[in-house]
Amino acid sequence: MELFLPFFLFWTKKIVSVLILPPLLPFVFVFAGLVFIRCRWRGGGVLAWLGLAAGLLTITPAATNLMLAPLEPAAPVQLAEARSAQAIVILGCGRMFDTPEYGGDTVGRMTLERLRYGARLARETGLPILVSGGAPGGGTPEAQLMKVVLEEEFHVPVTWTEDASLDTRQNARNSAALLKTADISRVVLVTHAVHMRRAQEEFASQGLAIVAAPTAWLSSQRSGSILPALPNTESAYAGWFALHEWLGLLARRLSR
Repeated sequence: MELFLPFFLFWTKKIVSVLILPPLLPFVFVFAGLVFIRCRWRGGGVLAWLGLAAGLLTITPAATNLMLAPLEPAAPVQLAEARSAQAIVILGCGRMFDTPEYGGDTVGRMTLERLRYGARLARETGLPILVSGGAPGGGTPEAQLMKVVLEEEFHVPVTWTEDASLDTRQNARNSAALLKTADISRVVLVTHAVHMRRAQEEFASQGLAIVAAPTAWLSSQRSGSILPALPNTESAYAGWFALHEWLGLLARRLSR
């Protein structure tokens, strides 16, 4: 029962998030609106148009930039500040299952983005690395896959492997427990820029001093493009990630 409950809560949270995040959320409003129109209930048309507007806003750069601005740090970490820490913590963010070219599971694209930057910081600072990520879908935990990539492909050693966490809160709690046994209280935290605010709050709540080391900004303002800011796949991804983080921050506030 103790093992079942965390997995049950994790997948319940994932299912709910699918329903209340793009791309499904706008269709929920549109479908509800069409049902109301068919039943001749008032407000059906408003709901349908609201769904269309929500779908458009979540894929438009101007709107997604507004959602991202309060989440993403303005600048990358300074090396002098990073060197003041005692360790680097890299958070996992998904995997690829049964990849034929790698002969099995490996880290996903988003995890690889974090690993690449974490490896660079490790070389420039000489700090030891902790990787964090469990296996909500079974199989090899993300942290173990991350360790393989860092050591075999980036040639950077991993000191600690936290492989039991299922979400950011558990990342923070389990990582802090490992680090405190080594008398480490100040860490460089590597994650996506859009995820940094929530991750930093969770790790700080565990008594760790955090040096934020964000990577992979999603704001299209950084692209330097002079083309019209039309809806596109990149802004759709950014809109989903931004709303996901705002939802995570809300859930964190409500669970206190």
